[in-house]
Amino acid sequence: MSLIHWSPAGDRVDSADQSERERSEEEKKAERLTRAERQALLVPDPEPGAQPPVQTGADRVVLRLQDVKKSYGSTKVLRGVSFDVHEHEVVALLGPSGSGKSTLMRCANLLEQVSDGQIWLNGQDITDPRANADEVRAQIGVVFQQFNLFPHMTVLKNLTLAAIKVHHWDKKKAQDRAMDLLARIKMDQKADSYPRRLSGGQQQRVAIARALMTSPKLLLLDEITSALDPMLVGEVLDMVTELKKQGTTILMATHEMSFAHDAADRVVLLRNGVIAQDGTPRQVMDESQDPATKEFFSHFRGF
Repeated sequence: MSLIHWSPAGDRVDSADQSERERSEEEKKAERLTRAERQALLVPDPEPGAQPPVQTGADRVVLRLQDVKKSYGSTKVLRGVSFDVHEHEVVALLGPSGSGKSTLMRCANLLEQVSDGQIWLNGQDITDPRANADEVRAQIGVVFQQFNLFPHMTVLKNLTLAAIKVHHWDKKKAQDRAMDLLARIKMDQKADSYPRRLSGGQQQRVAIARALMTSPKLLLLDEITSALDPMLVGEVLDMVTELKKQGTTILMATHEMSFAHDAADRVVLLRNGVIAQDGTPRQVMDESQDPATKEFFSHFRGF
């Protein structure tokens, strides 16, 4: 039942209409507060079922994959992959060839578009079509199987090119940063050399240094030793170990099982496009009771 009364201004007011207006104003206020809070936290509106990454403390999530799927035509490569990479954590992505490791890495760097699911980087849904791919990639350093150094440029210019041309650093700042990185990997004496004058291991170390130039939030390493002579693998893995000590956040796909066991904080084992195991190296590689997991690691010396 509606009650009629008169406002102090002499206007006729229906109490039901007034209550409705007050309720609508409260809803709008709540909606505005929610949006403001989300904007302040830099957390996008979540999709149904999606969980935004933790943003503070020791458990800060740098990368989150939420039910990521990827298909090429009728071929399903990733069938719903979900896991987190925390700040300062090294996560080793293991699995047989064809399990989806490289595809997952390419999706994480937006080189491939996911078919379904979400990927979050530092609280931003980077699979949102509105995400700026260049800005996202500026936060990620990537090293692939091949070195991909520019053969007509010196080591120093390979390192400084993107910093100057893309990130608009001044030349001195870029060169100082490059020389600091080269000194850390004991290759500052090769700054003026061309890639063809370097061994495969040296070229891959330069590629890693180039990926670190702009201090990315996340480093993706995709089978970085697979194209190397076995004699040269050690020097590259030593560099990754040093990066771990420095607190670099790393997601690496690798077939170097002993290295993954010793260097990784966590192991994610892919099988047929899904996560078969996710845990510490000891839990997954030493103690798993899953027959298929035990069979996989039995093919590698020491497991």
